[in-house]
Amino acid sequence: MKKNHAIIFPESQKTEIIEEDMPVISDDDLLVETICSLISTGTELTLYNGNFSKGSRWDQMGKYPLRPGYSNIGKVIAAGKNVDKSWLNKKVASPGSHAKYVICKFDKAVIVPETIDQEEASFFRLAQISMNGVRKSQLTWGESAAIFGMGIIGHLTARICHLCGVRPVIGIDLSEKRLNMLPAESGYIKINPGKENVKNTVSNITNHRLADVIFELTGVPDIIPGEFEILRKQGRFVILSSPRGKTTIDFHDLCNSPSYSIIGAHANSHPEYATLQNPWTREKHTELFFSFLEKNDLKLKSLITHRIKYTEALSIYDELKNNRNGILGVIINW
Repeated sequence: MKKNHAIIFPESQKTEIIEEDMPVISDDDLLVETICSLISTGTELTLYNGNFSKGSRWDQMGKYPLRPGYSNIGKVIAAGKNVDKSWLNKKVASPGSHAKYVICKFDKAVIVPETIDQEEASFFRLAQISMNGVRKSQLTWGESAAIFGMGIIGHLTARICHLCGVRPVIGIDLSEKRLNMLPAESGYIKINPGKENVKNTVSNITNHRLADVIFELTGVPDIIPGEFEILRKQGRFVILSSPRGKTTIDFHDLCNSPSYSIIGAHANSHPEYATLQNPWTREKHTELFFSFLEKNDLKLKSLITHRIKYTEALSIYDELKNNRNGILGVIINW
């Protein structure tokens, strides 16, 4: 009898690969055989490490055992009775976890065009976060943006800003390796705070106007207040990270007096259903992301640093914990 294999965190800082019965589909479900899945290094490493502030959202999410992963590319092998059978054998992107077989509601799956690379397609879920954040920032062509934290979402945000005509797009990180993954084309600026004064550099490259928009993607609570120093008056500060703890902030000096707009842009702020006023659901953003890949407007192969078999997953989270700056995109092959 066929069995499923899945990656779980049975407790903090522990990974297991379990064998279990095959998932059973309901009437509106697709059964997907996974081809590959992408580790969301920020969210999954936080859940792996544990140690959440009591009562925080992280504390509510981090109930063990838990199943990590939400960026799954696979082939539909079965469909519920309410699902059009044309879904069968289609390659789809779904929010399934790291498992050989996953279930997905058919209206939450997006067909992956055969013309795009399945590894690049697996970035779809993190691209949703970036696209939603850029959209909520209300950036427009000719404005400038600074991204603090050049992890996967930071790199996706930088590239999407650039596609929108934002100039310059400024990537800020202490890791030279991460900074050097930015595209070499004009319009991108790299700043390492360990080597240069961030405010002076941003002031010089923006003709002393400073950044129109800042995207916070470090997730480090204590450094967030200092990021405001490169934001122009009446600029927008977008929280795209999920900070791991509390930040102390002076709302007079860092919000009211300079009239900043502080914008929360969690992925859950996507609308559940498309409307004429806001059609940009997760699924519509995924379709747009795939169109960028098809046209080579986005090239993401350089963001993949590791490719592993699912049987090697027992060690990858410890490696992430110990070498965060050296690892970016991790593809799990099933």
